[in-house]
Amino acid sequence: MAGFTLRPVHVEPIIAAYRRMVRDLEFDVAELAPTTYLMAREAGIPIVAIPVFLNRRFHHDDLRCHPRSGIRVPTDLAGKRVGVRAYSVTTGVWVRGLLAEDFGVDLDRITWVTDDEEHVPGYTPPANVVPVADGESLVSAFRAGHLAAALGGNAGTGRAGKPREGWTTVEAAEPATPEEQPYPLFAAPDVLARDWFERTGIYPLHSVIVLREELVKTEPDLPTRLYAAFASAKAEAAALPEDATSRRLASQAAVVGGDGLPYGLDANRPSIEALARFARSQHLLSAPSGRIEDLFAPGDYPLC
Repeated sequence: MAGFTLRPVHVEPIIAAYRRMVRDLEFDVAELAPTTYLMAREAGIPIVAIPVFLNRRFHHDDLRCHPRSGIRVPTDLAGKRVGVRAYSVTTGVWVRGLLAEDFGVDLDRITWVTDDEEHVPGYTPPANVVPVADGESLVSAFRAGHLAAALGGNAGTGRAGKPREGWTTVEAAEPATPEEQPYPLFAAPDVLARDWFERTGIYPLHSVIVLREELVKTEPDLPTRLYAAFASAKAEAAALPEDATSRRLASQAAVVGGDGLPYGLDANRPSIEALARFARSQHLLSAPSGRIEDLFAPGDYPLC
């Protein structure tokens, strides 16, 4: 951007950058998990977002059940132990939200088992959130049957421990024999995701762009210019060769009937409101809901 010098900082895994930003304000501009952002704002951490979300994904396929769990329908999760990397992980918030609102699951009757810490300093999870046993990870606990179900990927059994280089290089969580393979909670997740979107307009968002609040005070037009830069980069990315992420977003675009990665406030209002609602109901936020506009830096954010 004219007038600014960009010095990219590569952090692997990106989740480690989330922690460094929210705890130490290490970067001027950074990607951040949206739930972490909402919690940081409530905690008074001086960062502010622009409505650029770098990833979107439905979550009906995220939960896997242990073959000996006896889980057949979502309400069977009551009284069970379910693994998630940390309670405030945004994927976990989306999964719990759809379980509660669409399937009547009482989230307080589930014990949520974690093997990492929360990003935002000072946050204390509810009493039904507990760490794995000493010497265990979600991977080993799930394999041993100490968890009835768990999220996969970076939100669960796709890695072990705190974010660090190579943390996704872990032994597979699944048992070795076919009869011991975990199974998905939902047999037709794509159908459920399409139905959910058509009924609610919710298209789960991830990875919001934030900047240090002091920069906005000294450069009031910075949010608008930064948003325009991301919009331009998005347009240029459309001409790049396809990869797994672009194919997934294209598939999701067919579900939402348009752009698979929409930027701006109006296109994302149902999803932002839903995430804030879920975060409050799951004891991640305590403040009452306000205007969505107040969560973002003042600026010009046309749909793109």
